[in-house]
Amino acid sequence: MTDFKYAGTELELFAEVHNWKSYWSRLLRPLIVGDVLEVGAGIGSNTRYLDPGGHGRWVCLEPDAKLVAQLTENLAPTNGPREYEAVAGTMKSLNRGQKFDTIIYIDVLEHIENDREELEDAASILRPGGRIIVLAPAHQSLFTPFDAAIGHFRRYNRAMLRAISPPCLHVEQLIYLDSAGLILSLANLLLLRQSMPTRRQLSIWDRRIIPVSRVVDRCLFHTLGKSIVAVWRRKEHPAR
Repeated sequence: MTDFKYAGTELELFAEVHNWKSYWSRLLRPLIVGDVLEVGAGIGSNTRYLDPGGHGRWVCLEPDAKLVAQLTENLAPTNGPREYEAVAGTMKSLNRGQKFDTIIYIDVLEHIENDREELEDAASILRPGGRIIVLAPAHQSLFTPFDAAIGHFRRYNRAMLRAISPPCLHVEQLIYLDSAGLILSLANLLLLRQSMPTRRQLSIWDRRIIPVSRVVDRCLFHTLGKSIVAVWRRKEHPAR
């Protein structure tokens, strides 16, 4: 148990952006296998989007005890094969004897001050062949009062994520998402400077902009966007 209290107030609001969650989760699900650790699981609004199905463990790690209670309720047992485990804590407090095949950070790494150390800790409990998957906001030049209000330390680009790669892992994928959404981010940066989007603004982005990004991102080969996906993989044991 920790005394950590999440600074943001946007979790319930962003739980409703179904097109966006469906978009990135469709890209990430094929990479998620075996026993899974979801770091900073919040209220569990991403978990079922990410889960490809299966019988392995799925541990939802969340440092805010209040959010853990809501997480537990939101991920109550269903008739499916998976049972989710909600754990209050951080990577530092996790039992180091546990090992995972996939470790996920969805809009979480930017909230962690020492991100390099966080990824190294994650790599230490990753099985051979396993992956660390990160989705994060892109481009420090787009940092706005909204980022500050919800506790972001930074936004990322490819070079920043390569620079914090754990030595025992190799970068498998680095792509940008939501190229059309860059227009809205620039508008907020230059004109609105809002600390929190309205429900209507999020709905317009989710229903009208994300479908455009799905098409444009492919045309641009995922070289532009306001979010970034990084995937690291641990090498398999060498053949004997």
